Amino acid sequence: MVEVDEIMNFKIKFYTMLEILGILLLAGQFFCVVQGDVHFYDFVITEKNFTRLCMTKSMPVVNESFPGPVIRVHKGDTVFVNVYNEGDYGVTIHWHGVKQPRNPWSDGPEYITQCAIAPASNFSYEVIFSDEEGTLWWHAHSDWTRATVHGAIVVLPAIGSTYPFPEPDEEEIIVLAAWYIGDLKVLVDVALDTGGDLPHSEAYTINGETGDFSECSNGKTYRWMVDYGKKYLLRIVNAVMNAEMFFAVAGHNLTVVGMDGHYIKPIATDYIMISPGQTMDVLLTANQSLGQYYIAARQFSSENVAVTGFDHANVTAILEYRGNYSFPSPPSFPSTLPLYLDFSAAVNFTKHIRSLASQDYPVHVPLNISTRMFITVSMNSILCAGCSDGSDDGILSTSLNNISWFNPTTDVLFAYYRNISGVYTPDFPDFPPSFYNFTGDEFSENIILTVQATKVKILNYNETVEIVFQGTNVLEGSVNHPMHLHGHSFYVVGSGFGNFDNETDPQGFNLVDPPEVTTFGVPKKGWIAIRFVTKNPGVWFWHCHLDRHLSWGMNTVFIVKNGDTAETSIRPPPAYMPSCKVPLLKDWRQNDDGLDDIAI
Repeated sequence: MVEVDEIMNFKIKFYTMLEILGILLLAGQFFCVVQGDVHFYDFVITEKNFTRLCMTKSMPVVNESFPGPVIRVHKGDTVFVNVYNEGDYGVTIHWHGVKQPRNPWSDGPEYITQCAIAPASNFSYEVIFSDEEGTLWWHAHSDWTRATVHGAIVVLPAIGSTYPFPEPDEEEIIVLAAWYIGDLKVLVDVALDTGGDLPHSEAYTINGETGDFSECSNGKTYRWMVDYGKKYLLRIVNAVMNAEMFFAVAGHNLTVVGMDGHYIKPIATDYIMISPGQTMDVLLTANQSLGQYYIAARQFSSENVAVTGFDHANVTAILEYRGNYSFPSPPSFPSTLPLYLDFSAAVNFTKHIRSLASQDYPVHVPLNISTRMFITVSMNSILCAGCSDGSDDGILSTSLNNISWFNPTTDVLFAYYRNISGVYTPDFPDFPPSFYNFTGDEFSENIILTVQATKVKILNYNETVEIVFQGTNVLEGSVNHPMHLHGHSFYVVGSGFGNFDNETDPQGFNLVDPPEVTTFGVPKKGWIAIRFVTKNPGVWFWHCHLDRHLSWGMNTVFIVKNGDTAETSIRPPPAYMPSCKVPLLKDWRQNDDGLDDIAI
């Protein structure tokens, strides 16, 4: 085993060798792996000034746009994206919902599969599409940079095939995002350094604009022009940092036909609830009187009703019919948009999501389970003797099975691939350290306090896995937790409220047409059960897609070992991976191992 203090020299030598062979390796992989068409994109990250809410600030964006450019491919294509970082901070890019078969090197989460692309440098990602079809998205996966560094991915049906629903006349992309006042990077760094609260958004945006109900937005609201009688495919991305969102269009019905790059049984509805990280494909027919109609979204808060400090902004865009007519009144607002705390509306929408489960789009739910896990998803407290404000009090943290993740000093993938010790331990527990009334009101001190560690779960190739995620009410902090798995999709075979009963609840599992997704919410004071097969060797991140909870430690890593053949093993690394460097401003949960500011 190579010890951690040898990482620096070893990695430099390793990547120097690969740079020499880089062109040959890339060419060989290009001809052996690519099956569909190949596309090339340049992403240039720069700091650019934007004015919203009557204030101007500089923020990182891709190709000077917010949201960033749309990637368009057909099912099975491959995309090479060369990312040039001309911004002020290190950054990585994740291709959310893209499984990246055998290719964790281009998955993107910082300290998991790579370290950040430093300012004034670049890195080329190879994004390999397989069975995904529909709407996905890309976003930064370092600190909170994804707030402004993100964009949609459109995966069209394979050439020669079509949609499993009547082909729309046109499509429209809707990206929901959060807006913060001030330098978000600085705000997050200070909060993590001191143990203070993480930032809350000031507004939400639709395609970069805050809408008619926010200050200084007159004439800037995003407009979507439609023709009467046409059918449109709305591709909706929730890129918001920390909020599930209700969404509706005044006067128009919606039909949800896809989610997270998979088709679902059509859901006829007049609103949707979409969690951070999720995408939805929605049909809308322009069949109303000529005029203007508000497209609107607002936060769904699943927190305790006594918590009122969330973002109450109503973001709007305008659907406008083309034609020769006057606008005697302002656009109508969607009366069907649920209120902020409408928990029933959220549940009633989510419970209708089912896979299409057709001959052309079958489901393959694992039936014989080889690995079972029970993972508590919890708010916690952690003692902060090292906080810069001198406090020894408990500070908010989060955990999975009472383990609060903290980042190592080099990426887990490199450490695993090169068999380097001291970076992580392979002992993430299958069960919490104790069983208790998870959704109760009173908890002992040992339940409230969590421990920090970099623990991962090792899985063999082709295992069938069932995980029950159990929400807890520790610190009265029970909320919906949208859990996201990299490198795989999974079937949500069951969900419920209260404590999971391993004898009675499995009797109600849906093994016929459960939704196949990459992000799904663990309900407030409830649980979900998921199943998937480990057919993608590599290092894959598991985390809550509320970035507040991710920053506080609600994360872990699954390592899927190689199979018995080259075709079931991790591909070799690319010629160059960004070197690792511990941030100058170290947060209170960072391991103090003496490697600060050392390039690896």
